[in-house]
Amino acid sequence: MNVKAKGYLLGAVAAATYGMNPLFALPLYKEGMDPDSVLFFRYLFAIPLLGMMIRVRGRSFRVERKSVLPLAGMGLLVALSSLTLFASYNYMEAGIASTLLFVYPILVAVIMALFFRERLSVQTVACIFLAVLGIGLLYNGEGGTTLSATGVILVFLSALSYAVYIVGVNQASLKNMATLAVTFYVLLFGLTLFVVRLCLADSVSTPGSWYLWGNLVALAVFPTAISFLCTTSAIQCIGSTPTAILGALEPLTAIVIGITVFGESLTVRESFGLVLIIAAVTFVIAGGSITSYMVRFRKLFPRLRRR
Repeated sequence: MNVKAKGYLLGAVAAATYGMNPLFALPLYKEGMDPDSVLFFRYLFAIPLLGMMIRVRGRSFRVERKSVLPLAGMGLLVALSSLTLFASYNYMEAGIASTLLFVYPILVAVIMALFFRERLSVQTVACIFLAVLGIGLLYNGEGGTTLSATGVILVFLSALSYAVYIVGVNQASLKNMATLAVTFYVLLFGLTLFVVRLCLADSVSTPGSWYLWGNLVALAVFPTAISFLCTTSAIQCIGSTPTAILGALEPLTAIVIGITVFGESLTVRESFGLVLIIAAVTFVIAGGSITSYMVRFRKLFPRLRRR
């Protein structure tokens, strides 16, 4: 498997596993846990798991002094993104929040274009448009109700924080650093945000039932350790923008979980939205090969010169 194919596969896995957040978090909310406590245990359980992976692979925990500050910044960005997303679940349905979160690929593309002069190809813009249109079709508001302004602001802050993280982790100071080490220290620095908040609140809530501890472990494994590892690796393989666009699989995961786990139905409108998302992701994965095929096709039919 070449580097590009590996990057697309990792990006897809990262998006799909990150879309599992509501699956494990909502039962914990139902038992009375608050977002800070859920995220504290999520990060706390994920860090030793990554540490063991580093040890098993014989890697070092040492990090260059120049990388400490960027890692701390990335950790706080990730923690802020997690906190605002999980807080938004208290103001709107988790599926809708996950859907609205998909504005982050657009923010990534805009940041890369404005600050790093990355050229937005017609294909990239078209993929973003298709994916956003598909996301819009997946949102099916009932009874003409409007979304909570607080919830929308929280999701936007989550998307912006995650977009800045995706761009930042691809910069020179961290780009060549081992993926496991980056993820380990990002989560370690991110944990400090929840420690401070819980200390100020002077309380930590825990699951009311023993089996719900499994949800916290699952949050640490799937949408945290696996997702962030795959995200960092994908960015190093294919760059920030394609990895962000592959995030279209996050709300797709939420829809699939809703149907298979919670018995929700799939309308024709939602089905069309899924088709658009899959088409957008397919075009991203195909990348330059589509352009090359189009060029070849055009060469088969050269323009006749006018005499």
